[in-house]
Order: sequence, then structure tokens, then C-alpha cells
Amino acid sequence: MKLERSAGLLLHPTSLPGRFGIGEINEVAYRWVDTLVSAQQTVWQVLPLGPTGYGDSPYQTFSAFAGNPLLIDLARLAHEGYVAHEALEEAPVFPEERVDFGPVITWKKPLLLGAYQQFATQADPAEAAAFNSFCAEHDGIWLHDYAFFMALKDHFHGEAWGTWPRELRRREPAALATWGERLAPAIMAHKFMQYQFFKQWGELKRYANEHGVLILGDIPIYVSHDSADVWAHQHLFPLDEDGRPTVVAGVPPDYFSPTGQLWGNPLYRWDVMADQGYQWWIERVRITLHQVDMVRFDHFRGFEAYWEVPAGEETAVNGRWVKGPGAALFEALFSALGDVPIIAEDLGVITPEVEALRDRFGLPGMKILQFAFGDDATNPYLPHNYERNCVVYTGSHDNDTTRGWFASAPEPEQAFCMRYLGYAASLTHDAAWALMRLAASSVAALAIFPVQDVLSLGSEARMNMPSQAAGNWAWRLPANALDDDLIARLAELAETYGRAGIPTEGDADDLSHD
Repeated sequence: MKLERSAGLLLHPTSLPGRFGIGEINEVAYRWVDTLVSAQQTVWQVLPLGPTGYGDSPYQTFSAFAGNPLLIDLARLAHEGYVAHEALEEAPVFPEERVDFGPVITWKKPLLLGAYQQFATQADPAEAAAFNSFCAEHDGIWLHDYAFFMALKDHFHGEAWGTWPRELRRREPAALATWGERLAPAIMAHKFMQYQFFKQWGELKRYANEHGVLILGDIPIYVSHDSADVWAHQHLFPLDEDGRPTVVAGVPPDYFSPTGQLWGNPLYRWDVMADQGYQWWIERVRITLHQVDMVRFDHFRGFEAYWEVPAGEETAVNGRWVKGPGAALFEALFSALGDVPIIAEDLGVITPEVEALRDRFGLPGMKILQFAFGDDATNPYLPHNYERNCVVYTGSHDNDTTRGWFASAPEPEQAFCMRYLGYAASLTHDAAWALMRLAASSVAALAIFPVQDVLSLGSEARMNMPSQAAGNWAWRLPANALDDDLIARLAELAETYGRAGIPTEGDADDLSHD
């Protein structure tokens, strides 16, 4: 994939401001697209859009295919008659500065589940036909398995599927038939939520595209054990007879972690996937491309070789490298789907074999400026060492904000950064915009800035701390924080370095998207 020279912003939609405790696919989201247009940004990068599970992480979801129902626009459902206006008027007061996921879920999920009952009794024929068509298109691939999984999960009070009755864990046909009939209304309610998510998000994506903005999404390499994917496709994962993983994912010990990182996700049985023509992966990417225009493949190096740790280990030390599917997977994807626009997350210790796999398919890699100043001029993250076919970031969702990073960086790293940028005075307050300008001026085809850096925020605005199990993913963009001055500065940066968006015929202030 060849990227055009461009710029964009990283903001997960849960971080958008709004009344109901979490960002939604509503007027605020459309105004966000308008902001991108005004700022001459042509890419909106988001994190995985799936329904989050433990820890509220978009990288640990209940499905690799489904959308997050918490993003559904409740006001629109009320306008359509599926949610009572009084319920929205009586909504709790949620914090504006962060997403408090527990209370949001407790309040919003019953409204979403109940909306289907109203839809089932009062939807007009055209809307009912559209819902039935959506189900027919997706049921056999992922939708029915996901809705059944979620209905069972609700019935068992959120317990992981590994604790369900044995006949359900093993998906015995008689049990599936009995429970499928018993939970039929709940199954349909979860399908309805997915219909609403795909409809609303699809309309937002179309609006963005019509205004010259592409959406860059994210595909985590692994899926959660407690997911519809593993429950419904147990033959694709190394599990014991009770459905528990026999080996799990992680990364080996390195300079930053003497015991490595034990992620705990089940690995894939790549031999079985190969025998099936990698069909599960093809469908996963196909459905993701319903939601986004480009995809970042997280932990790209795991496709070449991955760190396998026996289940039950307390650290990742006692693992081993195992060869992944390599080129065969990507050949299958491109053969089935055409020139899939993939960006390779190739951060960390990358081997020549990983680079060869990336380059064989012309995939852009990633550069993080916060990683650039720890040693000398040979550092591959310094802009003078870039190739054009890459994406440069000041930092990613896993990094501190740039202002927070610079404030806590060792003095030699700060000094090298200032010397490289030509600063004689302290960068403490200017670090974010200085690195944004450095990124914009580089030869990298695409430059992406987290919105926290546009606002020059400190560590309090960090999105994720990888070593921290709870309290992540909660940051929210304050309403009207991107004022006219910041938008003008972003536009000036894009125009100065040849990254400005192509003007469109549409009016950026027009919110009539129905």
C-alpha cells in the first residue's frame, strides 16, 4: 500500500465529549469530522471499535467483528421511538473529564436492550426489512454467534464462558438448540444493537469520506479468551477439553521488562487456519473494512514469529519463539480482498525476517518520535533515518503524552532532543508542538498526532498505561477544547509541509447527514 502525503489525528470515539458519560456516534462525532476538515487533516485514527470486556480495553473485546454498543447514539434511538425521552432526561450526571465505564454500562445497557422490544413492535416495514437484511448478511459469519454468546453471558451474570455448564462450553447441539430458543428475544436484542452500531457508524464514515477524511482503524493480532470468537471457533485455538488455553501469548524478557510480558490471550492454530484458507482472518478483515478505510495490524511481528508461553506460567520467561503464518496469510488476504490498506505496527525489537515480511507486501511501518532520542544519530526513529513509506507519530495510545514524556525523560535524552530540534531553552511547555512540527516536516507519508498532544496536555491525559490493569482508556476530550487558534495552527502545519487536505465541495459546517 502506498500512502499519500497527509496528516491526521488520533482520538478514540469513546473520548468524544457528550452528555451520557461516553462518546457517541452523534452530532458531536460529526462536528469532530468537521474539525478535522477545518484543520486540513485527512485521517482520523481510532482504536479497535469492538465491545470491550475486562479492563474496558479496546484490545480485549467480546468479539473481533462486532461494534461497541456503548457508542450508539441514544438520542437518535429516542427520536426514532425506540428509547423513551424521559429516560434520557433522567440520566445520571456523569463526569465530563473521563469515562466511568461501570456506571455508563449499568445505565446504558438496559436502555439498549429494551430498545429492541420497541423496534420489534413499531418499526416500519422498510426499517424492519433493513434489519432482517443485516442479519442475513452477517449471521452466518459472526453475528449469530456473537449475539448468542452475549445473551448467554448476560444470563450467567457476566461470567466467562469457561465457567458455563459443560454442554454450553462444548457447544453440544441439543444444548445450543434449547438455550437458543430460551434466549431468543435477548439474542435478537444483541443483533439489533449491532444493526444500530453498523448503521450509525457507517453513516458517520460515509460523511467523513465525503468530506475528504479517511478512518484508520486497528486490528489486534490476538483475541480474548472470553470472546464469541474463541467460544464459537474452539478448533482454531489450542485449548484443552474444557476450553482452557494450553499456550498463551506474550513477549519475551527485554531491557524494559526482565520477566517479559504475559498477555494471556490464546494463540492460533495456524495450521488449521491454513487448511481453511485463512477464511476466519479474511472475514475479520472484510468486516473491519465495513467500519474503516485503512487498518493498523497490531503486533505485526507476531505474524512472522510469536512468543508462546505454556498456560499457567506466572511470567513470560519460560516461552519460546514459534514461526507464524508469514507471507501465506497476507497472500490469502490480498487474493480475497484486493489491495487491503494495511499499516504494520512494527515497533520494538524487530528482526530482519519481520522487516522482509513487511517490505515484501509494501506495508508502511511506524515511527514513534518519543523513542528517537535515547541514544545517537543512528536511532531508526530519528526523522533523518526514515523511508517515505511509513507513518510517524509523536506518541501512540500506549505512550505518555509528549509533554509528560519530555518532563520525565532523563536529562541526556532531553538534551539530545533539544539539540536535534535546535532549541536552546527548555522544551517543557513546547515539547508537543515541537515534535509535531518535526513529524510534519519529515519524509514520512503520514503524520499522526494524538489529540492530547495538540492540546499540550501532561501525563494526566494519558490514554493507556500498559503495565496498569485498571483505570486506562478513560480520557475524554473537553468540549470545545480544540478552539479556532489550535485548528488554524494544525492547518498551517499541514499546509506548510505539504500535508493539507484536498478541498471538497461539501460545507464543513453542514451537519445535515441524515
